[in-house]
Amino acid sequence: MDDRHLTEHQLSSKELFKGDFLHAFGDTVRLPDGERAVREYVRHPGAVMIIPLLTDARGEMQLVLERQFRYPVAQVMIEFPAGKLDPGEASQPGAQRELIEETGYRAEQWALAGRLHPVISYSTEFIDIWFARGLTAGERQLDAGEFLEVFTASPAQLLEWCRDGQVTDGKTLAAALWLQNVLAGNWHLQWQNAVPIDIAG
Repeated sequence: MDDRHLTEHQLSSKELFKGDFLHAFGDTVRLPDGERAVREYVRHPGAVMIIPLLTDARGEMQLVLERQFRYPVAQVMIEFPAGKLDPGEASQPGAQRELIEETGYRAEQWALAGRLHPVISYSTEFIDIWFARGLTAGERQLDAGEFLEVFTASPAQLLEWCRDGQVTDGKTLAAALWLQNVLAGNWHLQWQNAVPIDIAG
């Protein structure tokens, strides 16, 4: 498709703020009609989210989830494990690292579902959505100042929480869409083995 009638072009860029995590810019752009406008946005290194599939003692599927207090919205949120990529880190090793650090689980097999852009109006952030299976429990390696609770729930429970408004985290809602379609056989995954990563524990 020809997108030239929609595309904006950068004319200049100005750094607005640089913190420990957020890095904000204000760009002057030329609009498709030739006029100028300012676009303020946050540069983000990218992130990963994991949908960990666990089989319980009855042979039924369970999902590994987290409960974590999120300061900007001042509430505890139900989420899938997720985190930002380290500088130069590839997506699958980053997903493996985050799963181990936050939950203690290691997964034998991984499948990339897709990519999510959660806040396209003001951030470059993307989140790669990974499925993980063949889980083995281990010790968590949480970052300093990180507090979260790991628990399991069935896919049906998660979908009920999404429907009832108990889950409002955007990335987890997107993951629920993927999960629902994979379980229904509508969307298919290509599984691959875990890659070697350098992490203690």
